Amino acid sequence: MRFGVVLFSSDRGIRPATCARAAEDAGFFSFYVPEHTHIPVRRDAAHPRTGGAELPDDRYLRTLDPWVSLGAAAAVTSRIRLATAVALPVESDPITLAKTIATLDYLSDGRVTLGAGFGWNTDELADHGVPGKFRYTALREYIEAMRALWTSDVASYQGRFVSFGDSWAYPKPVQSHLPLLIGAGGTERTFDWISAHADGWITTPGEGDVDGSVRLLLERWAKAGRAGKPYIVALDRATPDRISHLAGLGVDEIVIGVPDQDEETALAFIAKMGTRLF
Repeated sequence: MRFGVVLFSSDRGIRPATCARAAEDAGFFSFYVPEHTHIPVRRDAAHPRTGGAELPDDRYLRTLDPWVSLGAAAAVTSRIRLATAVALPVESDPITLAKTIATLDYLSDGRVTLGAGFGWNTDELADHGVPGKFRYTALREYIEAMRALWTSDVASYQGRFVSFGDSWAYPKPVQSHLPLLIGAGGTERTFDWISAHADGWITTPGEGDVDGSVRLLLERWAKAGRAGKPYIVALDRATPDRISHLAGLGVDEIVIGVPDQDEETALAFIAKMGTRLF
């Protein structure tokens, strides 16, 4: 079992670079940050955990840019994986985002994992020109287009949401295949999308029946004819019983949240968890 930490990075509390360096020093495998470009004040989209317009945390309004945050973390670390839980690729220009991610992977010597979401906040997506009902299609096109830019000397792509002719784009990622994990509710639709286009799944904080969801993912993965198994990341507790149970299900990594408190408290929490786990 691998262990990571996720920081709901905002303009208060511990900074991403400080948190990532402490997590690496404590022995953690990965460091995750989320993304929201903005939160529209008036929204029709309900938050998955509250079921309405109310947000469970005001850090949604204050989220730092994930790629700038991970770039800062890359500069002060050498081993820890740099990841998003989750980024929202369709809220960026795909050509520019491909360059950003490839540059981060190049400068970090191949440590990037792209955790992406479809976007529960369809009002936020709409402000970026992405209709909510097409967010699955848009994400597929963005990923396909970015992969073309990452892997081909001369890349092109033609789709509904992304179109560009023959182009050069460097640097390429250090990793021959940059991992893509999808953070979304454990539904058949999610798992069919993962089985067709991604490398694994990140559970959601409010996921109910993780056991049933993992089994369903493995079934859909096999039905799609994918070799091996999907990489599964659980946002969960890292107690001995829970670690044993999740390992038995086939979970590969447990990610624990860093508390939204001052730097001293956050650093003490990371050190304490590191001592318990490693």
